[in-house]
Amino acid sequence: MEAESHGPADGVDLEPSGRFAGEPSGAFQRLWTPHRIAYIERGGGSGEVECVFCDAPTRSDEDALIVHRGELAYALLNLFPYNAGHLLVAPYRHIPLYDEATPDEVAEIGAITQEAMRVIRATSGCEGFNLGINQGAIAGAGIAAHLHQHVVPRWSSDANFFPIVAETKAIPVLLGDTRRAIADAWPA
Repeated sequence: MEAESHGPADGVDLEPSGRFAGEPSGAFQRLWTPHRIAYIERGGGSGEVECVFCDAPTRSDEDALIVHRGELAYALLNLFPYNAGHLLVAPYRHIPLYDEATPDEVAEIGAITQEAMRVIRATSGCEGFNLGINQGAIAGAGIAAHLHQHVVPRWSSDANFFPIVAETKAIPVLLGDTRRAIADAWPA
């Protein structure tokens, strides 16, 4: 198979994707995720960082993708978003389950979630939200040891929730740009 030219003016020859290592599987071809290197280098899954939700507040807002810090809880962007603007709201305290949160933590998680919805709607024009807390690994919690709530903005033009989880989703906005827009719009 001949190398394909990207374009007549650019002079760049690209290797056809059919020659890449490995076998394509169904709907998945190649998904380049260079943003994941930050998670990998910080010990994601290796035990180097014990809990990403306990570690995040010790770092700068930009580095940890934090958009708001409250007294008992905070909001940060999901490093692996379902949609652009996908936030997580977590208590600072390391607890796994919602029923272990104090009434004050529950109230602040709720208040931050409400404000997150207002800010995301204002900055992105989304038309709806999926809110959810997965309790325990068996229920789909990727990080079951630390309570966190998902705030996922939705638009009529995006796919429904299940294909997003089951297939590949393209997120057209950089996480740093999204964090800055949401953090800048958050009321002081």
